[in-house]
Amino acid sequence: MSEIPKEFLLSSYHYDLPPHLIASTPLDPPEQARLLVYERASGRITHSHFAHIFDFFPQNALVVLNDTKVIKARLYGHKPSGGKVEILIHNPNGPHHFNAQIKGRIAQGEVIELAEGYVCETLNPPSNMRQVRFYHHQKSLNWEGVLDMLELLGHMPIPPYLKRADTPTDIQTYQSVFAKHAGAIAAPTASLHFSKRAKKHLLTHFPHAFLTLHVGAGTFLGVECADIRDHAMHSEALVIPKETQQALDRAPYILCVGTSALRGVEHYKRGHVFKPCDLFLHPGNPVTHAQALLTNFHLPKSTLIMLVASMLGLQKCLELYQLAIAQDYRFYSYGDGMLIL
Repeated sequence: MSEIPKEFLLSSYHYDLPPHLIASTPLDPPEQARLLVYERASGRITHSHFAHIFDFFPQNALVVLNDTKVIKARLYGHKPSGGKVEILIHNPNGPHHFNAQIKGRIAQGEVIELAEGYVCETLNPPSNMRQVRFYHHQKSLNWEGVLDMLELLGHMPIPPYLKRADTPTDIQTYQSVFAKHAGAIAAPTASLHFSKRAKKHLLTHFPHAFLTLHVGAGTFLGVECADIRDHAMHSEALVIPKETQQALDRAPYILCVGTSALRGVEHYKRGHVFKPCDLFLHPGNPVTHAQALLTNFHLPKSTLIMLVASMLGLQKCLELYQLAIAQDYRFYSYGDGMLIL
């Protein structure tokens, strides 16, 4: 058996992060967040803040943004016996069937009682991803009905590593100012650094385009295989409007705000216009069409840090992460960011 090259070893993407560097809440205003700028051509590193981010954007850059909207995808219910159950809704799997993750011992066919006359029926045996169906007063719900239910009963699906319950504040702060189309179960976190004022400046002064990639299981399910090339991404719904396709086709320089925007761009530029996105970017399948990326600092051994390594190389990626740790940058969804040019 041949030895796995270092850049494909899952263990290569581990790093130790002091717990106090995990940002549990966002900064207010968001422009206070710090920004590490790395210029690949020169190797130059600049420590700045998001208040100055537009000083670093190339004037000819097409700025691509993901306008997905996070849904209140987490539900709490109980079994008829009284046991508590947590449900995380992912996406539709048919007109009345939906993918979900369930915490709690739930057998196939068992019913979870929610509130306000809503119930959830489990359709398959226990597994990492369950198939469920929802009813309201015995009427089966379609996706629009599920979204209405989530707006009434749901909770914002803030990441579990925050180790806290969601709060009413998260409804605003865990939602991008660019959010428009409901369907994500996690925020495109690079966009969380933009205030309404920064949004106005960006849309006024830079060429820009929107796509919609509903962030879901494909982005956040962990890599478990020793050789990362064996990891299979779950597909995520992606819509790229015609005007965005045309802008991407003629853009001399593409700057993606967030890893989901970048994956959408790469998916399209590789000829997949109408397919869901299951693209896994890593050093063996690197970014080839976007020139720049604004992103946060990601979890160890995640597909997202592997995507960053596909732009920087494994060694430089880990060097920059260690530098960020040494400089007390804040990590993960509510943390600071990095601009790769």
